Amino acid sequence: MDLSVEGKRALVERVEEEHPHISIRRQCHLLGLHRSNFYYEPALEEGQESEENRVMIRLLDEQYTQTPFYGVRRMTEWLRQQGHEVNPKRVRRLLRKMGLWAIYPGPSTSKASPLHRIYPYLLRGVPIRSVNQVWSSDITYIRLHRGFCYLVAVIDWFSRYVLSWEVATSLEASFCLVALDRALTSGSDKPQVFNSDQGVQFTSLDFTSRLLAEDISISMDGRVRALDNVFVERLWRSVKQEEVYIRDYRDTEEAAKGLGNYFDFYNH
Repeated sequence: MDLSVEGKRALVERVEEEHPHISIRRQCHLLGLHRSNFYYEPALEEGQESEENRVMIRLLDEQYTQTPFYGVRRMTEWLRQQGHEVNPKRVRRLLRKMGLWAIYPGPSTSKASPLHRIYPYLLRGVPIRSVNQVWSSDITYIRLHRGFCYLVAVIDWFSRYVLSWEVATSLEASFCLVALDRALTSGSDKPQVFNSDQGVQFTSLDFTSRLLAEDISISMDGRVRALDNVFVERLWRSVKQEEVYIRDYRDTEEAAKGLGNYFDFYNH
């Protein structure tokens, strides 16, 4: 049986689920697959995903918008109900690549860097009564015809106005910094507080020092408080249902154009 590396990996995953007593080392040896190839996770870039992965990524994205409280097990069961033979490990990998985490209290739901300072959450019980009292930012996955990109946005909590946004094909912190700079130079007054999650993009020294230089207080969601940034979560739901899911962006350039038109509509 001549299988590709991806095919061998899928077979190992299936055997592992059905026969957990057989070690990964033994399975890889029997298939002639080096263990490093089994554990290696290539970046999902435009045009590089298998058709099966693209289908499941789209299904997971849409279902997450409907049921963001579904974890790996429930997503796995839901995919099986749709006719996809998939195990939890594969679903977990896809969700992580998409940056999707179930909204419920649980461990390790934010990828913070141990080298970065984490700031406390400042907004619990605080009434939001004016524009520029609080700005907030987050990142979401945007599907493309043959891949995906990432979208970051900065919004005002009181008005829900999208002050700036940016798309990128990777999760490097630079595109978040571009969005922040654009918001700070947009002509609007500076916020009193800037809130984000504890992701490495927002805890990076470049990002936090930019806020501190403007004398802006930094607030970060708690590790088990996914709804601390609920206004951005609501924005993502609107973006996905009112724009992304009714389009089929060919590439990042087309996605940026479509999202630009949508945010202009959304704001006004």
